[in-house]
This record gives sequence, structure tokens and C-alpha cells, in this order.
Amino acid sequence: MSRLGAAVTIVTTGSLDAPVGFTASAVCSVTDTPPTLLVCLNRSTRARPAFAELGAICVNVLSAGQDALSNHFASPMEMSERFALGHWTTLETGAPTLEEAVASFDCRITQMVEVGTHTVIFGAVQAIRLGGDVGGLVYFNRAYHHLPYISAN
Repeated sequence: MSRLGAAVTIVTTGSLDAPVGFTASAVCSVTDTPPTLLVCLNRSTRARPAFAELGAICVNVLSAGQDALSNHFASPMEMSERFALGHWTTLETGAPTLEEAVASFDCRITQMVEVGTHTVIFGAVQAIRLGGDVGGLVYFNRAYHHLPYISAN
């Protein structure tokens, strides 16, 4: 699986007063109509109950150079400590949204499916916030790689 490169994200739920979040690379688009994402979350993680209870999820796509933030959210520290880095706000669902993200997809959880060791969370996109014109961050072969920003114009 380490040879399957993916964007690096911080996935959140809760509120600014009681935030919950983790680093994920197992995230992808499911459909454009309605806009839906899926996120894979290890069932044994302490964050899992919050996602099941709160019904909202925000997928914050990290940019090139945010390796330290990714590692910070992947660490065993308390949730409140994780959110000490970055600037956080909310969109439609109230889940924490990273202002420095390349893009944030604010979703309502529509379904959770147990598959092996993981929970697959499906989220219907309620709001999107686009960040600045910066390169992306991907995880491939157990290392971060920075992608350059290339204008679509």
C-alpha cells in the first residue's frame, strides 16, 4: 500500500470548542452528483467515536510544506494540543476548517461502513473553501513529496 500515493489531509469533526482530528491519506472523491467523499479511519483510534456521534466531517487538504502539521496531527498528543497549530474556523457543519488548507470539504456523514480494521466514512459535501495557489502534499513510499503549483489557465 505504500506505493499507492495520495494527498495528505487533516480530517476533523466536532467544534472549535471540542475539536477532534487526525491525519489521513485514505481519502477520495466518490461522485460529483451529489458531491461525496470517502475517508478511511482505523476503528481502533480514539477519534472514531466522535465521528460516529457527531455526524459531520471536514477534509482539509494540506499544501506542500505542511509536513510538520501532518505529523503533528498523526502524533499521540491530546486533541486540544493538535489544534494549537494552524488557524481554525468553521463552514456549514461546524466541523473545524483549516484556514491554510489548499481546499476544505465540509461534509455531513451519510454512511459509515466497517471494512476489516477500518471504518469507511461517506460524506456529502455541504460547503467548500479554496485556499491559495500553492503546491500539494502527497504521501508515497512512506515519505512526503511536494507537488508544484501549476495554474490551470
